Amino acid sequence: MQLTVDLRSDTVTKPTPGMLEAMWSAKVGDDVFGEDETINTLEQKAAAIFGMEAGLFCPSGTMTNQIAIKCFTQPLDELIADQTAHVYRYEGGGIAFNSGVSTRLLNGYRGIITAEMIEPEINAENIHYPHTSLVVLENTVNKGGGSCYTLQDIKPIAELCKAKGLKLHLDGARIFNALAHTGDNAADYGQYFNGISVCLSKGLGAPVGSVLLADAETIKYARRIRKVLGGGMRQAGFLAAAGIYALDHHVERLKIDHAHARILGEELSNLPWVSNVIPVETNIVLFDTIEPASAVLAKLAIHGIKASDTAKHRIRFVTHLDIHPEHIEHVVKVLGSFE
Repeated sequence: MQLTVDLRSDTVTKPTPGMLEAMWSAKVGDDVFGEDETINTLEQKAAAIFGMEAGLFCPSGTMTNQIAIKCFTQPLDELIADQTAHVYRYEGGGIAFNSGVSTRLLNGYRGIITAEMIEPEINAENIHYPHTSLVVLENTVNKGGGSCYTLQDIKPIAELCKAKGLKLHLDGARIFNALAHTGDNAADYGQYFNGISVCLSKGLGAPVGSVLLADAETIKYARRIRKVLGGGMRQAGFLAAAGIYALDHHVERLKIDHAHARILGEELSNLPWVSNVIPVETNIVLFDTIEPASAVLAKLAIHGIKASDTAKHRIRFVTHLDIHPEHIEHVVKVLGSFE
């Protein structure tokens, strides 16, 4: 039987036996009434991890990001983000639709922007310009090949935002991957950000959900916005239990995913049909192919390997908890067989 290796995304994982057991035994209630014990525990746990006051469990990272933008802006405002930002490219135009806010895009290095880049893009108070009110960072950066901000990178941005009266939000879709790479302390994040979105369904392997973290007053308003967007999930403690299990059991093992990604990156860098490999930091491998990416994907599919293309000549591999050493060995063997 042919081995199937799904490297399309870390969102394709299935709950582990331990996670399923935790879900099965969860105590639930009506979350819209604030009575789901497991959701309340998850929100408090996530907030404590990142040094924030409160949390809000939502179905997706798109929802937590969009709620945060709504909380931190007013119509006619403008936010600043890198041009690769998920909130801009992959959330369906929600910034404009949900919040009536325009976006100032910067060209960072692999999606990483700096205070020096941000400051000249903050609009002066003038009726001709939208009011700059928010900066959004992404960690890790998906389009940057899993590139990471360190706390040392974040600090001057946070200081600039505070000095200019701007809010600072973190799209932490793969924040635990970033922490595993940088060694920074999660609890230190709370002093820099007004909002943090923590995704549970990517590297951590939960089936559903993200948590928005902020101060208690912001979360109170965010709960109202979640209701308006249809995000009140009633007895969703079964899903929150998966998130709690993930936080307890799947954080340390992220280093395994990073090691697997490095093996793939090293193999790809030695292949004649690969023109470039983006330096591998976490669990995302981006590489450029001489022939069209679609042709390479077709070859991979013959050998049971699933991946995705992000440009005409660029392919993305993402490692995760359902990828094991035998999968990596299979992929390396297949890659080496291509001419």
